[in-house]
Amino acid sequence: MEAKDQGVIIKHGGGPGQCDYLGAREALIFEEKGVYHLFYDGAGPKGWLACLATSRDLKTWEKKGPVLDFGKPGEEDSAAACSPWVHHDGKAWHMFYLGTPNASAAPDFVPSFPYQTLKARSESLAGPWIKQPDVVPFRCKPNTYYAHTASPGHIVKQGDEYLMFFSAAMKRTLGIARTKDLNGPWTIDPQPIVPPEEQIENSSIYFDPSNKTWFLFTNHIGLDGVEYTDAVWVYWSKDLNKWDPANKAVVLDGNNCTWSKKCIGMPSVIKVGNRLAMFYDAPGGNSTSHMKRDIGLAWLDLPLSPPKP
Repeated sequence: MEAKDQGVIIKHGGGPGQCDYLGAREALIFEEKGVYHLFYDGAGPKGWLACLATSRDLKTWEKKGPVLDFGKPGEEDSAAACSPWVHHDGKAWHMFYLGTPNASAAPDFVPSFPYQTLKARSESLAGPWIKQPDVVPFRCKPNTYYAHTASPGHIVKQGDEYLMFFSAAMKRTLGIARTKDLNGPWTIDPQPIVPPEEQIENSSIYFDPSNKTWFLFTNHIGLDGVEYTDAVWVYWSKDLNKWDPANKAVVLDGNNCTWSKKCIGMPSVIKVGNRLAMFYDAPGGNSTSHMKRDIGLAWLDLPLSPPKP
């Protein structure tokens, strides 16, 4: 399911307070009142924080700087507060973000395990965002498929229940967490949606009403000597609760990306007119580095249809 790549739209560097001077990655796109809000992980002087850029046309972007700050020493987000997924319940915005007390050495400060899901709230996407440390959505649990990673993903409301497609690891995969209260605890399904051997993480979901099919865009992890993000894949299903690992296709990799030939980062998608916009990050060239990444944009024509074998 080949996307048409537009190329780099936001370069790292130049953000307020050097917030992204070492990199911009994990682009998460949302819209409110005609304004696109792109959250991304800015690699700054003290570590990685969720930053915001806004646009009305997806062409000109204004960097607003961090929307979250580090937690105090000993808190679960003391080393990183990033990768935020948000959901509007009709009244307010709920943010679920990745927090960890661990990171690599200076100057990169790459977040390291455990990855936990933490909570914040706001009246608008632009903030201010208020952390809710008393809300514990879910946590890593020893001897499960989410022993080392239980970080946030796309949220879909189905009936009176919310489903979050979260990233899990001992081996990388996606699981479903469920709740009826966005300010309450979530229950995690006992098995992931696809086998861990698929080697995927992060989720962004689009429902195509023309064929009543769910499309789940995710990041494949390559195993060429070391782990790195090598492609965007898509899975499709008629049922949010049932996913067949055979129903998948490559969306973006080094073959159709115009500027990064080996490494492609996390996708997020949003409908724009009669096309689906897909945001992603990459370091460019043949690099597989976590650092100095920029944000790219690719497009898929709508309606989406599962590709034929």
